[in-house]
Amino acid sequence: MNIKHLLSNIKTTSHSFDVSGLSLNSQTLKKGDIFVALQGEKNHGSAYIDNAIENGCIAVLIENKEIDYAVPTIEVDNLEAKLSILAENFYNQAKEVSLVAVTGTNGKTSVSHFISQLLSSLKIKNGVIGTLGISKIDKKTINTTPDIFTIYSALQDYSKQGIELAIIEASSHALVQNRLEGLSFIQGIFTNLTQDHLDYHQTMDNYRDAKGKLFKNALTKKIIINGDDNHHDYFLNIGSDKEPITFSISDLDFYKSSEKGFICQLNNFVFELPLVGHFNLSNALAAYTSLRCMGHSDELLIPLLAKLSTPPGRMQQLHESNIWIDYAHTPDALFNALKTFKVHYPEFKIRVLFGCGGDRDKTKRQLMGKIASENADSIILTNDNPRSENPQKIIDDILDGIKVENDVQVILDRKHAITTAIKTLGEEEVLLIAGKGHEKTQTIGSQIYQFSDIEVALDAFI
Repeated sequence: MNIKHLLSNIKTTSHSFDVSGLSLNSQTLKKGDIFVALQGEKNHGSAYIDNAIENGCIAVLIENKEIDYAVPTIEVDNLEAKLSILAENFYNQAKEVSLVAVTGTNGKTSVSHFISQLLSSLKIKNGVIGTLGISKIDKKTINTTPDIFTIYSALQDYSKQGIELAIIEASSHALVQNRLEGLSFIQGIFTNLTQDHLDYHQTMDNYRDAKGKLFKNALTKKIIINGDDNHHDYFLNIGSDKEPITFSISDLDFYKSSEKGFICQLNNFVFELPLVGHFNLSNALAAYTSLRCMGHSDELLIPLLAKLSTPPGRMQQLHESNIWIDYAHTPDALFNALKTFKVHYPEFKIRVLFGCGGDRDKTKRQLMGKIASENADSIILTNDNPRSENPQKIIDDILDGIKVENDVQVILDRKHAITTAIKTLGEEEVLLIAGKGHEKTQTIGSQIYQFSDIEVALDAFI
């Protein structure tokens, strides 16, 4: 696309050259891309212009040009507010894909993947954009919701592949930072709201309001709300021009725990849901409600609920052992995971291994220690992603919430901790390895190391 066309409804330019893509990241841009230099959380993009040029950028868009560079540098007033216009201009097929957005503290990934599984079973081509990356495209991201250009680019690729619908995990950061700006959603789904990301949002009200932006958006057509969540009234009333639809575990005629999950009855259909944890009952109902709102019948949908499977690192059972790996990194998620084992392993002792991330909300550390103390028989504390913080200080913060009488080990080396936990696990003991789930790296100081709880656990298990 020629730069004149790209900027046609933004500003007039005398430049004329073809652009191959748009990028906010100097490290990942490709040769021929335009680098858009904005203020980031820590540094301004202008600090990375030389790096972007080295990596092949053909031009730079910036709000205030202070010096000349080796490529055309074009000033655009109020640049950040025009990202969605740039994205829509360049990725002009992106909006051909129907979109569902899922937001909430916990459950976004599971609900997104359950919706995808149901759609796939109905032979509807779909994709998922979120924590596990961008499905069906060779693009990966460690963010829950990628930046706006990556999203539009992925949707354009989806459109070219004939994909009809995409499910996007909408994080609170993404909503505040307008990464979904300009996109229209056939549904916005709310899973739950519990403490997380207060290092960024500062207060729970700010965090709640960030999630609420999805439902205030005039481009979100239908609102689907978890009626069991304590904050459901706020989300039910936030989109005043839309008729909200709720889902609740009480929608089930009955349910009882089974060896593999739950035996359920829904609208006179009896089936076994092969997912452990009451939260997964809720997640499955969210996905079911989503597809019902798309017009699919119970006769088609309910039998498919019996075929759902969890995404990697989401209450993932290691083979058929008593070892489970979960992404639980919030107080509520850890509580629900441990409560799950009390339901499905009532005669077993519970061991939990976890840590907390550095440079993130410190107030949840003591809470997570307290939850582990009250719901597990033994605890192994280890590194999560300590980042720039002192790992022992993070552990000490967690220990502040743990009772003195608890059986607690501290093994900072996560690989050694996981191996020790598995090798010493008793026959009537269940182990939860919590906090990192699907993640394939660990950040210690300024270094990022290859690390997977799943791979380490499998090596120790064999």
